[in-house]
Amino acid sequence: MGFEVDWVAGGFEQGWHAEGATTVVRGLGIDDDDPPDRHELAAALAGADLVVVENLCTIPLNPAAAHAVADALRGRPAVFHHHDPPWQRERFAHVTDLPPDDPSWRHVTINDLTRRQMADRGIAATTILNGFDPDPPPGDRPGTRAGLGIDDDTLLVAHPVRAIPRKDVGRAIQITAELGGTYWLLGPAEDGYGPELDRLLADARCPVLREPAPTRSDIYAAADLVVFPSTWEGFGNPPVEAALARKPAVVGHYPVADELRALGLEWFPADDLAPVREWLADPDPALLDRNRVVAARELSLARMAERLRTLLHGAGWLP
Repeated sequence: MGFEVDWVAGGFEQGWHAEGATTVVRGLGIDDDDPPDRHELAAALAGADLVVVENLCTIPLNPAAAHAVADALRGRPAVFHHHDPPWQRERFAHVTDLPPDDPSWRHVTINDLTRRQMADRGIAATTILNGFDPDPPPGDRPGTRAGLGIDDDTLLVAHPVRAIPRKDVGRAIQITAELGGTYWLLGPAEDGYGPELDRLLADARCPVLREPAPTRSDIYAAADLVVFPSTWEGFGNPPVEAALARKPAVVGHYPVADELRALGLEWFPADDLAPVREWLADPDPALLDRNRVVAARELSLARMAERLRTLLHGAGWLP
C-alpha cells in the first residue's frame, strides 16, 4: 500500500533474530520475565508513521509488554489487531485493563462477535476477516500418504490444530472412530494438556497418527476429511483452508463458525454424523466447488487488503 515495513519482535535470546525482524526488543516475548526497556522500545518505534500491534495488547500473555507498548503509542497512529481478548478465556477473565484505548488508534477485530463485545466495553472497532491465498499449492497426496503409511482405501481424518482443551480432541477422535477412519493430529500438546491427550489417544477406538506433514498444503491434499469440533475459536482457519483445498470438513458450533457459515460456507455438523457419513458414501463435488468459491471470494488476501486499505484511508494514514 506504499509503506516501507519494518518488524519489531521479542522473545529471542540475545544474538538471535526473528526471520525478517528489523529490531529485536528484549521483554516483548510471551515468556519474557522482565518488561521491555522503555527507551529501547521507543527507539525501535521511532520514525514510524504507523504502528500495527499484533494481538500483543489483547491476550494477556505478557501484560508488562502490552502496557509498555500502549504507553509508547499514546497519541500516535496505530492499528491494534485483536484476536483473543481476555474475557473470552476463562483463565484471563479477571483481566480488565486490556485492550487499552486511545483516540489516536484504530482497533481491528477478526470477527463481529469480538467487535460487538469491545463496543460493549466502550472501544469502537472494525471487523476485518482473516485472509487466505485463494489458490494454495496443490500438495502431494500420494507422497504424503505414503510417508504416513496410509493406503488409498483408508479414510484419513486430519485435525490440524494444537492439542488444547477447546479443540475437543476427544470428540475429534470419536468422530473419526465412528466414521471408520484414521485420526491424524498435527499439532503438539500445549497448556498442560499432555497427560489428558495421552489418555485420549491411548483410549482411541481408531488408529492414530502424530506425524507432521511436509507442508500445510500436503495436510489437505492427503486428508479425506478435516475435523474441527472446537468449542471456541476466534476464527478457525483450518475449515477455510479445507474449503480452498476442496476438502469436506466437520465443524463444531462455536459462535464465530456461525459468522463464517453466514458467508455461505457449508460444513458438516460435529454433533450429527449422518450428513457427513452420507456424503462420504456418495461424494457431491458441487459442495466442494461452492465452498471454494465462497472462501476465495470472501476470505482472500486481496479482500482482506481491500478492507484494511479502506480503514487506513478513512483514518488518513495511507502514504
